[in-house]
Amino acid sequence: MPSLSIQNFGCRVNQAEAFAWAEAFRKGGLRLEDDSARSDFVLVNSCTLTGRADRDVRKFIQKISRENPAAKLVVTGCYAERARHEIETIPQVLLVVPNNEKTGLPDKMLALVGMTGSDERAEPGMADPEDFAFRSRALLKIQDGCDDRCTFCVIPSVRGRSASLGEGHVLARVRDLVRAGYREVVLAGIHLSSYGEDLEPRGSLLGLLRMIENVEGLGRIRLSSLDPRRTDGALVAHIAGNPKVCQHFHLSLQHASSRVLEKMGRSAGPEVYRSILSDLKGRSPGASLGADVIAGFPGETDDDFALLEEFLSGSPLTYFHVFSYSPRAGTPAAARPQVPERLTKERSRALRKLSAEKNLRFRASFLGQTLEAVVIGRGAGGLRQAEKEGPGLALEGRAGKGEFTELLTGNYIRVHVPSCPAPRRETVRVRVTRVSQRSTEGEVVRT
Repeated sequence: MPSLSIQNFGCRVNQAEAFAWAEAFRKGGLRLEDDSARSDFVLVNSCTLTGRADRDVRKFIQKISRENPAAKLVVTGCYAERARHEIETIPQVLLVVPNNEKTGLPDKMLALVGMTGSDERAEPGMADPEDFAFRSRALLKIQDGCDDRCTFCVIPSVRGRSASLGEGHVLARVRDLVRAGYREVVLAGIHLSSYGEDLEPRGSLLGLLRMIENVEGLGRIRLSSLDPRRTDGALVAHIAGNPKVCQHFHLSLQHASSRVLEKMGRSAGPEVYRSILSDLKGRSPGASLGADVIAGFPGETDDDFALLEEFLSGSPLTYFHVFSYSPRAGTPAAARPQVPERLTKERSRALRKLSAEKNLRFRASFLGQTLEAVVIGRGAGGLRQAEKEGPGLALEGRAGKGEFTELLTGNYIRVHVPSCPAPRRETVRVRVTRVSQRSTEGEVVRT
């Protein structure tokens, strides 16, 4: 049986796509392999959000060429969309699949390896839970593309216009995932907040959530990034404090200087951000509140940066993902005078330090408290196998300390426990017993 590994780069949407592909590949008879160095075929789902993302994809392909020269590569995703001709010249690349053909990617892959039949042993609607790295929580792409045109962003040109999955299809897929034993479903989208605007009749994320919450057996829903420009009071009132929605909300803020936001083509100002964050915090005091921010945007002055730093410091945000501005060819911002790279790096380091401090305080506030969490990984002797995501909260790992289990709470705290009898995907209750700069530890109090 031929083996295949999937290497993801970038956003939750890429993860959700790979999650769905894994199911189709297994049903078609392919064996999913964690180690790309041992795989017959390697599927690369690429990202092009920043220059670093491009470099990461290229480095990975070079790594496969060294470590597994016999492997055949299939490359898709946003970087493949922008640099298709460059990628096609790489000898090991068998096929480049553009984003608008991703729906048919599993069939193309199976045809390439001569396996088009379905594995009757596969459980309908689900990949084997031992086959895939995102197995502990289900990821579901419900929206793709973006109709906005922020001056720094290349994603609309490689993902296309906003397109939503119909409500009936979403509900059917959620039911399948619940029947397969998933307790948490992560709803992903390139611009999740615009879900339903393209449907006929018009829908909304709020309306969809109300439907999903009625699915029998569903544990909880987690939302990917929300856009403040489309996050109104009704949506905030519904999700904040809702027991069916993970109290973890991530907003695409980008900056807090009105002048910079205008240059970015962002219509919402810092006063809108402040109002939304205050409302979320007031309705759900224990929620994890995250944000994307950009340091070093063209024209960002010392005063602009001071406004951003002051806003973040005084906000109820519990972490933020800091992106050093990276010029993307073809975007308006790339043609403007750039902030010196050295200064951009300094500003990014300062914001990341602030994020780490705020996140430590947030996690420490739960010492002694008991939270609900999903089992997401196990490890031994300082090594772990778990989902790779989060605001710099990788476990420290204690070599020689025996087995441990990693849990993820509804409010986005990764907790390391010495033992847990529950299998992956199950929910448990965990008491937080220790918090350090890089890890949170606890004990399971009920399974």
